[in-house]
Amino acid sequence: MKKIKAGIIGGAGYTGGELIRLLLGHPAVELVFVHSRSNSGKAISVIHDDLEGLCELHFTDQVQLGIDVLFLCLGHGESRSFFAAHNIEDKVKIIDLTNDFRVDPDTGAGKRNFIYGLPEVNKELIKTADAIANPGCFATAIQLSLLPLLAQHKIPDIYITGITGSTGAGQALSRSSHFSWRQNNIQAYKTLVHQHLDEVSKTLSTVQHGLQKSSIHFVPWRGDFARGIFISTQVKVPFMLTEIKQWYKDFYSGHPFVHCSDRPIHLKQVVNTNRCLLQLEMEDDNLVIHVAIDNLLKGAVGQAVQNMNLMFDQEETTGLLLKASCF
Repeated sequence: MKKIKAGIIGGAGYTGGELIRLLLGHPAVELVFVHSRSNSGKAISVIHDDLEGLCELHFTDQVQLGIDVLFLCLGHGESRSFFAAHNIEDKVKIIDLTNDFRVDPDTGAGKRNFIYGLPEVNKELIKTADAIANPGCFATAIQLSLLPLLAQHKIPDIYITGITGSTGAGQALSRSSHFSWRQNNIQAYKTLVHQHLDEVSKTLSTVQHGLQKSSIHFVPWRGDFARGIFISTQVKVPFMLTEIKQWYKDFYSGHPFVHCSDRPIHLKQVVNTNRCLLQLEMEDDNLVIHVAIDNLLKGAVGQAVQNMNLMFDQEETTGLLLKASCF
């Protein structure tokens, strides 16, 4: 079987490291090169020491030809600059993990028109796309929590609280990413103005016409753990819980990584997997939707590999049947 030849731009960070790990274990992929200007010439396993004995590649500062798909794991705002500086062949499919093309998909990348890479909404479009704007981590969790409900009923105000691990902030050190600050600590940040709300409102407005960004009241927290996202969404609805649960099960019936649980969910069930777990609770007319994902996998590179599988006519779950470590 001819393998998919893949390259990675920006391979030294958390997302780059996790993507390398997934692609090395993918039976249909050959990882050709991993680009990093600051680490060119170094063995990848020196920077990502969890790959010791598993990866013999070295970082390069060259963008190599002869690949089928290119993953961009750059800082936000850097993908447009990358395209301005490099002429990538039209035949190479692009999967961008920054926020550069999520809201404005048809500017800054030549002839390419980016498809928003949330498979639970755009699976058929992803299959024929030449470029994917991979969703943000909080955006993925929020959208998966609300899509089945908004497809059935108009909600004027949505209230969300979510907590994320330190890897969501990337590898660059800041005061709030130091162990001594994070340990035994929680803090709200970017209250009501998180950058993922633009892509969230854009996608959700396709199922609830007229939904505005201002209708989504989101308070994100920094958590004292490394990876994972847990959000709780609260809305008022005039329906029975059994009916709402059926909407969710029907909506996600053809999507292998989203599961609706009848029992309380927790982060350890999804960390190190590409899964999304949902749980619904209700008191009077107040519905609460809990969602748990791994911010680096379903919220980033796992979803990127899922999109690659769809683009290259692979089984959607290939290379992604990962088990959580619950203890």
